[in-house]
Amino acid sequence: MTTAVIWSEDFLSYRWAHTHPMNPVRLALTMTLAQSLGVLDDVETIPPQAIDDDALTVVHSRDYIDAVRAVGSGTASLSGPLLERLFGLGDADNPVFTGMHEAARLLVGGTLAAAQTVVSGAATRAVNIGGGMHHAMRSRAAGFCIYNDCAIAIRYLLDHGFDRIAYIDVDAHHGDGVQVEFAADPRVMTVSLHQHPATLWPGTGWPTEVGDGDAAGSAVNLALMPNTEDRLWLRAFHAVVPSLIAEFRPQIIVSQCGADSHRADPLTDLALTVDGQRAAMIAMRDLADKYCEGRWIAVGGGGYGVVNVVPRSWTHLLGVALGREVDVSSVIDESWCATAEQISEQVHSDYAAPPVRVMGDGGIVDYQPWAGDAGQEPPEGVPANAQRQTDRAILATRRAVYPLHGLDPEDPRD
Repeated sequence: MTTAVIWSEDFLSYRWAHTHPMNPVRLALTMTLAQSLGVLDDVETIPPQAIDDDALTVVHSRDYIDAVRAVGSGTASLSGPLLERLFGLGDADNPVFTGMHEAARLLVGGTLAAAQTVVSGAATRAVNIGGGMHHAMRSRAAGFCIYNDCAIAIRYLLDHGFDRIAYIDVDAHHGDGVQVEFAADPRVMTVSLHQHPATLWPGTGWPTEVGDGDAAGSAVNLALMPNTEDRLWLRAFHAVVPSLIAEFRPQIIVSQCGADSHRADPLTDLALTVDGQRAAMIAMRDLADKYCEGRWIAVGGGGYGVVNVVPRSWTHLLGVALGREVDVSSVIDESWCATAEQISEQVHSDYAAPPVRVMGDGGIVDYQPWAGDAGQEPPEGVPANAQRQTDRAILATRRAVYPLHGLDPEDPRD
């Protein structure tokens, strides 16, 4: 497999505010960590596509694009409250910053470059850690996302010969913007594993959200309770995702690999380790290898442990995509840690803890496969109540979606 890595130092211009949790230093630290571990040896990164605003209009309205450009250039005539009410711009999550239109468009160009390399056959896999802005809606910024690069790249794939695309989103937050964009399109299956919507913004992603009209069954939502740890998260993933991918038979998988499912993330309540996140990345890559002739596009997303979590998680993502898996026992170079330590002291204290000096957290990723509603005893160290909660989530999703695909929700063989 050949893998394209999309990168530009200009991705760091996507910076909302000094105290904002989405700090682009996480991207720079990922690239330098990957380099220090040899993951990027002999890898020539590919720059993002230079796109114009027309590339954005396949998903976003002209009025919205014009508003983003205007506020980012200081020429907006709208008042602050009106701007926030109309377009979601100017609130605490999505504050206005200079050059925001150009910075957000560049991230889209990165994910389009990833898609183009796969479409052209120049690469089988492609990674853009700067992408993953899955909350942006047609005419509204949301959840730190201005333009929805995931949805725009999927539109590009649809326009270039693909008619069965699976989008798998493992961010702690529901992949709402992508689901909304394709809810009525049976050519795109959106699968989102996220913290339960009753406990986390944006409050969507219930199992009963299954897609619209002829596309019923194309939206899949697996809502997991706070404190779900590696073994239960992986149990849920493997109880739902592989069988649906096998039935849908996509030609390509697009993965949003938000790292905010980590137990140390300051904004969410799931309890994965970097080890569990790495296992999820390997599982998605393997599904692409099995069903899509290896075609896999992976993007970043959320993740607010900007020093101690995201660089390790996305270095694993790069390694998994490049076929250069980094062992979780690998010790991180002291010079990288020293630099990261200095950066952590400069970043807003709520969002930066000191760096961890090894590439894993000692997570346990040997999960017990789901065996139907059989009342399995959990493995040692897994609370029985937590397993029951996870199994209820599995069944809720399977019962909502599986019959729409001719699958038996109660049968673990399906």
